[in-house]
Amino acid sequence: MKQVVKALVVDDHPLMAEATKLLLEQIEGIEVIGIAVDGRMCMELVESHLPELIFLDYQLPDQTGTEIAAQIKIKYPQIHIVIFTGVDVSALINKFIELQVSGVISKGTRHAIIKNIIGCILDNHMVFPRSSFNKLKLYPKLFPENAELTKEEITIMNLIVKGATLDQIAVQIHTSKRSIDNYQRKIYEKFGVKTRVEAIGKFLQSEYYQDAAGGK
Repeated sequence: MKQVVKALVVDDHPLMAEATKLLLEQIEGIEVIGIAVDGRMCMELVESHLPELIFLDYQLPDQTGTEIAAQIKIKYPQIHIVIFTGVDVSALINKFIELQVSGVISKGTRHAIIKNIIGCILDNHMVFPRSSFNKLKLYPKLFPENAELTKEEITIMNLIVKGATLDQIAVQIHTSKRSIDNYQRKIYEKFGVKTRVEAIGKFLQSEYYQDAAGGK
């Protein structure tokens, strides 16, 4: 890489953010312009510095990586976004491809491999773990036909996508936490999933989320 590539690290864990910054700075031709600790700060730094590469943690205090990536790509489709995360996000593979995210890298990946991946991404390749594509094959139909959500379940899933806890959701829709637990269990059953990340992945790719997003 001959020209300087401006990079931005987005991670609310100080030690991990600094480690990621140091890793990127070891790669010839990359200049880290800053660290953002949440989605709002990320967008501010993107507007100010227009980085070519963003290492984006999926779980942030105010927004998910999916929401932030969507905002960035609408305004700056040329920016390479790498989801750099410590959680399993393979259930979201379709959404990442739809958003044209350049890659997904686990925080446990060896540094030498990360450097190779960055080279591929800057050459306009998309890089995803094999496990993501394996899950894609396992779930060709991401939203079962019989998985119709009620109005309350749609509201709850929209709040979950925004990062709300079950306690916060209970307060917002004026019901008990036990009721929210029951709603969540029914949603998992309808989606055929066992974890929150998997449920979010199914919901983000459903007609329900599209309708909610379109109504804003």
